[in-house]
Amino acid sequence: MTRIATAVNRIQPSATLAMTQRVGELKRAGVDIIGLSAGEPDFDTPDFVKEAAIAAIRNGQTKYTDVGGTPELKAAIAGKFLRDNKLTYATDQIIVGVGGKHVLFNALCATVDAGDEVIIPAPYWVSYPDIVAYAGGTSVFVPAGAAQNYKITPEQLEAAITPKTRWVILNSPSNPTGAAYSATELGALGEVLRRHPHVLILTDDMYEHVWYADTPFATIAEVCPGLYDRTLTVNGCSKSYAMTGWRIGYAGGPAWIIKAMAKLQSQSTSNPCSIAQAAATAALNGPQGFLEERNEAFKGRRDVVVAMLNDAPGLSCPTPEGAFYVYPDASGCIGKTAPDGTVIDSDSALIDYFVSAARVAAVPGSAFGLSPAFRISYATSIDLLKEACRRIQVACADLK
Repeated sequence: MTRIATAVNRIQPSATLAMTQRVGELKRAGVDIIGLSAGEPDFDTPDFVKEAAIAAIRNGQTKYTDVGGTPELKAAIAGKFLRDNKLTYATDQIIVGVGGKHVLFNALCATVDAGDEVIIPAPYWVSYPDIVAYAGGTSVFVPAGAAQNYKITPEQLEAAITPKTRWVILNSPSNPTGAAYSATELGALGEVLRRHPHVLILTDDMYEHVWYADTPFATIAEVCPGLYDRTLTVNGCSKSYAMTGWRIGYAGGPAWIIKAMAKLQSQSTSNPCSIAQAAATAALNGPQGFLEERNEAFKGRRDVVVAMLNDAPGLSCPTPEGAFYVYPDASGCIGKTAPDGTVIDSDSALIDYFVSAARVAAVPGSAFGLSPAFRISYATSIDLLKEACRRIQVACADLK
């Protein structure tokens, strides 16, 4: 009677959402805790996007839409891909989902069978392997530590590919590390993939506009046109446009994959919210100048956080090239003892120590497949970030 489906038992709850919930509970209990676990911009949704949503409500755009998105939003997405990425997609090559995670879920569940392998560079976003597991596939992890700037090499990719490989997932800039692949680096990976025509490429570009590198953002279908017919380019409005709660993600790719995703979506969520789609249309078609302003703010926060964490005993924090996360190596803290006698034997133990002793919440590296480390989101005010880093410095100094 209480039996849960095998597919659900193959997955775990999201570690990032679990920590965010824990922070909320502590705050409601009156604890002075600084939560740096949520990957959510603290900026507000732009006013012109809000106004478009209000107009949609007043104009009666409150009915069902096409399952895979309104024609207006698909046109805006096609325009965005052409404007920003020099990629041309027809209407039947575009789908809109209820957030980027939903798009990724549909893509993998519509194409992965038992026995299929999906190559995932580590550290990875927490949901990738669980979605693969739910679909019945097998994740093949390719570790890329701080010494290689958290980016896999062509040699590593070549070694990971087998006849069972169905997909390789690329995420640039990365959640959780902020590492970003240059066009040259993507080209080198693409040269490997060119030799393996049975492998599909899923590129998660959600943090495209949170970019600090000197070279322009690039995505693999743009850099390697020969891979266009087997690349699914995923993006969304959540991060760049501060629309996390609006739940709009989208993808452009081969029509046969898009059709399969739409079929699955037709029997699950059906269409995304009509009002959110109107807002997303305005976001993609409207003025884009604010993106650079917000990007500069994120960059300033990054510089402060990296400097302060590198001053904390036992931590080594690389400087990310994009997104709004840092992923400090915590090797120097492992094996030490907290003032209460607790031995810090893992990055999970270190995060528990930060929560209890420093009143700062982050996400342990074990959730992202590469330890010992942890992820901090700096998508919050500079004052809170400085105080959080100060508390971490003190907590690290207290370890013996």
